Formats: sequence, C-alpha cells, structure tokens
Amino acid sequence: MIRAGIRVVRIGEFAWSRLEPEPGQFDWAWLDTAIKTLADAGLKLVLCTPTATPPRWMLDRWPDMLARDENGHVRRFGSRRHYCFSHEGYRGECARIAGELARRYGRHPAIIAFQIDNEYGCHDTTLSWSDAARDGFRQWLAGKYGTIAALNRRWGNVFWSMEYQAFDQIELPHLTVTQLNPAHVLDFNRFSSDQVIAFNRLQCDALRPHTDCPLLHNYMGRITSFDHFALGRDLDIATWDSYPLGFLDDRSGRPQDFRDRFLRQGDPDFQAFHHDLYRSVGRGRMWVMEQQPGPVNWAPHNPAPAPGMVRLWTLEAIAHGAEIVSYFRWRQLPFGQEQMHAGLKRPDNSPASVLAEIASLADELRDLPRDDAPDARIALVLDYPSAWGWQALPNRTGATPENATDGFDYFSLVYDFYCALRQMGQTIDIISPECTDLSAYCCVIAPALMHVPESFAHALAGVRGPVLVGPRAAFRTADMRIPDGLPPSVPWLDCRITHVESLPANTPVPLEGAGSFQYWFEHVHTRMPVQVRTREGAVALTGHNDRYYLAGWPDAPALRGILTRLLSPLPLTIENMPEGLRSLDTHHFRYLFNYAATQQTWNGRTFPPASVTRMPRHPARSSSRSGQGDTHS
Repeated sequence: MIRAGIRVVRIGEFAWSRLEPEPGQFDWAWLDTAIKTLADAGLKLVLCTPTATPPRWMLDRWPDMLARDENGHVRRFGSRRHYCFSHEGYRGECARIAGELARRYGRHPAIIAFQIDNEYGCHDTTLSWSDAARDGFRQWLAGKYGTIAALNRRWGNVFWSMEYQAFDQIELPHLTVTQLNPAHVLDFNRFSSDQVIAFNRLQCDALRPHTDCPLLHNYMGRITSFDHFALGRDLDIATWDSYPLGFLDDRSGRPQDFRDRFLRQGDPDFQAFHHDLYRSVGRGRMWVMEQQPGPVNWAPHNPAPAPGMVRLWTLEAIAHGAEIVSYFRWRQLPFGQEQMHAGLKRPDNSPASVLAEIASLADELRDLPRDDAPDARIALVLDYPSAWGWQALPNRTGATPENATDGFDYFSLVYDFYCALRQMGQTIDIISPECTDLSAYCCVIAPALMHVPESFAHALAGVRGPVLVGPRAAFRTADMRIPDGLPPSVPWLDCRITHVESLPANTPVPLEGAGSFQYWFEHVHTRMPVQVRTREGAVALTGHNDRYYLAGWPDAPALRGILTRLLSPLPLTIENMPEGLRSLDTHHFRYLFNYAATQQTWNGRTFPPASVTRMPRHPARSSSRSGQGDTHS
C-alpha cells in the first residue's frame, strides 16, 4: 500500500459478527492486530461502525427489527441493510457497539476518522412499512401537529372523508385503492428522513465523548430518500462512494446511445455533480470513500474502466475539493456476494493492472497546492423535500422516480440544469435552500423548488445577478397546498400559474427559437416582460430586473438558449464544450477532463482520451471561502 502511494485505509464496515460473535462477548484481538500492522507501516485509518450488517443473533434478540417493503414483505436476513431505522431496540444496539469501538480505539493515534454505518438509503432502505415505523410515524405526527384536528385541517382530510379521530388510526401511506393524500405521503417521507438522521445522531452521541476524530458517513449517488444536508449537520466531513461505470448504467437516466459511448468512462457530469453536492453537505469538506477501480458486480452491465480513467476520476475528485480518495477495494474477494467486484489486487494477491495507474498518481499529487478549491460563480439549488413532494404529486399516473418520461422527476430536472451549465464551461456550487449567504454568486438557479422559505426568498432577492426559479417552483406550501393567490408564491415574481399540463414524451411544446418544453408545461399570467414564448405565443420565460420564472421543463437546446440569455451579461465566459470534455475552475487552475473515448479538440488544443490537463489561472478570483485540506490517494 505504501509503495502504491496509499496513505489512508478504511476498515471494519461489515465486521459486527467478528467483533461480537455472541451478545456481549467481544473479540478485539484480530482488529488490534490489523490496526497495529497498518499503523506500523505508516498508514492512517478510518474505522467504521458495523451497523449496516447486524449479525444473525441480533434477530433472536429483536425479531421485529427487520424492515418491510411497500407491499408489506419482510426484508429478511441473508444480505445487508436488513434493519428498520425506526426500531428502538436496534438503535440501542447500534449506539452500544459504536460506544464500545470508541472507548477502545477513539484515542488511537493512527485513527483519523470514524465512519458511521454504510451507504444510508442504498437498496431502497430509507422507507420502511414495519410496525416500528408505523408507531414511530404516529408519534412523530402527534409531536408535529399537537392535535388530530390540526392534522386533519393541514392535510385537507375533509376531502374523500378521510378525517381521523385519533393519531393511532393513521396508517402508513401504502396499499390503498388509488392515489394517496400527497400531504400524508410527504410527511411520511419527512418522518423517514428524520429517522435516518436520528439513527445517525445516536451513534455520533456515542462516539464523540471518546474521540476527537472527525465523524463521517459515505453517501451514495442519486439517493434522494433522506435529507443529506440535515444529516450532514451532525457530521464533520461528507464522503461518498463514486462508481462512474456502475452509476452510468444503473441510475444516470441517460439514453442508451449515450451510455454506449461512455461505457468505459462514465457520465462526464455525474461524478462532478456529486462532488459539488457533497462538498456543500460537508460545509467545504468532502472525501471520496469508495472510488471504483475496476468492474463492479451490481450494475446491469459491468465493464472495465478504460485505461487512464481511474486516474482521471481521482484527479477530478481532488480538483472538486476531495481531501482523500480511497479505492474499494484493496483485494478482490474470492467468496460472498461481491466476489465479482474488482479491487487493486486480484484474489490471488497479484496486482491488478490499475494498481500501477494509481501508484503513478503520488508524484502528481505533490504538485497540487494545499489551499485550492473550486471557484464557483453559479449556485444550483437542490432540495430533498422537493424530491419527495413531486414523487407524492407527480400529476401523472404510473409515474416513477426512475423514469422522467412517466412523470416529474425532480433529480432529473436539476441534473439537466447542471449538465447544461457544465457543457457551457461553468463551475457550479450545489446549495440547500437553507443557505442564506449568496454573496459569492452572480447567478442562482432553483428549478422545481416546491416550497420557497421566506428566508431563502429574501436571500434570492439580494443576489447581484440573475435568479431563475421554475418550473414548478414556489408551487406548494410546506403543507402541500396550493398557495393563496396561486403559485409561484415569491413576492418579487409578478406572475401566476393558472393551470398546468403534464405531457407525453412525444408531444413537446416548441419554443420560439431553439428547443421545446418537454413533460411539463405551465400556463402563466404575468405582468412582467415576456422573455421567451412558445411558438403559439404562450409565456415560456418571464421576468425583469434579473428575476425570472421558467414555465416548463426545457430540452437541451431550449435550456442552453435560456441559460445563455441569463449568463451573457455576466463576467463569465460561455463555452461550447465538445462531447465528453469538461472544465473546472479552481482558485489556482483550470482543469480539463476528457471523458470521451476519442481525442477532442477545443480552443486550438487537443485532449487525448482519459486525459487531465491543468492550466494556471491568471489571475484567480479572490474568495473568502476557506481552502481544502491535504490531499491523499
């Protein structure tokens, strides 16, 4: 590991059955030996709590701890993440094992961080329809609303005669004849997110008295089932697990021809999006806890990375602010569910071909300044409650979060904006609507922000540059009601949505100039100047004084035209990046990453496949935001 340039090792994330083979009987000897061996070699460690994989004896102690899926089926032992976040007994066990680890190893000089659990929300495990979740939900509702009359009023339960007489009459929102009350569904998602946060906080509380090490969790890609910003407030660093090839085929949402072109490189924007998201979740501190080094085992198809791509992914993460990039895994397992998941070494302990690629990175990393960070002038808003709200009220039967053509998928819309900005050569921060200091940005974009808090509306009003909201922004109150006076409910937008249309994928609404609206179109009455119309004369974009409302989901040509209109007056350079070539501005450098399988030419320069080009910026824009810490591979 030392010869390969590795300096940090993560261990123990699934080791509960070996740490505690029987209830209350601990075996620390093997872990003591492992920690000493690694520390003696000069390596630092991230030690994990093993709570994502409770041992079999745990079920004998707590037989009702298992989660249930939406159809009521028990999610049984035999894999991982087989627990319900709401189960009080299992929560106590997790706090107990976290405390035992912290008391034994919390002050060990080789341990630099503790990771809590592993990949919250993976395998659709945030939501549980168990008895524990039902009972917890009822208590949560009673705490939020106080009286059943208040709940009935705010949910609008007079409709369809759904009024309750007591909180213990309320069931979890599933298995109904037809559409559920969206306020009920939204509150269940809020409750479920709060359960993940509470589960994580219990372990934080167990760890902190015994260690000064930072606490972290490894998030995943395109998981919107819990609020990462809210959970991240209890942690010190945000980390995430980056699997560019697995995510391309499993959850990118890209069309098949795109996935074919980037089969061995990954989506050019997906990794960057999550680097920028988790840098924000971590309040400037972000690591990559698992970087894909070879074929994985869990996607629909599992190709090997093209030569040079693991190096590119690593340098891209560091340019986006990652302090550490860690590879999963060191050695490929010859047994179990992940035996087809490649590592840096093969099962026979011989080096995989990627190991030499990684070892060559050490010299490159020494040349990077320690205080560098992305220099973003544009902020894009991501809001987890908006994702839950639009899943609860998609305005299309048969809608699924995975398929934007069947409904209104919040993540896909936000991601479309991000990709368009990246293709225009822009560097972006992804922010929460709880962010009220927007002084660093000359443009803020908030697509489909369901409810705009008063504090954020005030912050947006102070931005010295264009602000774009919509479509479907400021569209509901926090209680999932249409606001008084019609949406959008933002004081400085003098327009109203009279009615909306959800549209099949093959019936776009053409705009004047380039492009069309797809999937979603709002009919707007406005007193502001109309900036763009549909070909039939309806309002597509309206606004003045740099405050705009967008009335539909734009396709790629329309989105570029709208963003060009907003950004052209600003001191930004708008590019037309070749396919697969992406740029990133940090305070010191401009980076260019070629994801394409072929050589790309841009501004008189050529970029080979899988290349990373770093050019000094003169002068770099000054920023009050703090730089990142040391970088490691």
